[in-house]
Amino acid sequence: METIGVALIVLLLVILSATIAALLRDGRGHTPPERSERDWAALDLPSISYTLRNY
Repeated sequence: METIGVALIVLLLVILSATIAALLRDGRGHTPPERSERDWAALDLPSISYTLRNY
């Protein structure tokens, strides 16, 4: 019985340390590059649909 308890504690410690390590590593090297072009815009397109403009 003690062996199962020790194995569960060791397993819990391994899972906890792997989770912490993954959280610390997450996102490093995956930031998007800075874009130098302008974002897309609708420019002179109407802001309401054409069906509403007919009434």
